[in-house]
Amino acid sequence: MSGKRTHSRAFGKLKKAFFEEGQRLDAAGDPAADCWICHKRIDYTVPPGTTDLSHELDHYYPVSEYPELQEDPAGFRHSHRKCNRERGDGQPKLDMGDVIPAWW
Repeated sequence: MSGKRTHSRAFGKLKKAFFEEGQRLDAAGDPAADCWICHKRIDYTVPPGTTDLSHELDHYYPVSEYPELQEDPAGFRHSHRKCNRERGDGQPKLDMGDVIPAWW
């Protein structure tokens, strides 16, 4: 299999089901629906991929490196469109946590 993405009908159904799962989790207040990269809430009120804060399915294992895992739901992650695009094929940027107070 080549490193190119494929857009099959089966993958389209998986993407739709994953988005709907995120909507259900978000409605229940479950943080599992938040962006796995920045850990902030995703806007599930707009269609996926339409704004920077809208939902986009992210592949934990980049499709360019693991094309055989493109349709494996175990590798799907909820993300913001912007976070997913900034990540690209690389690893998420790690934040440094809380800033130490100046008095420390």
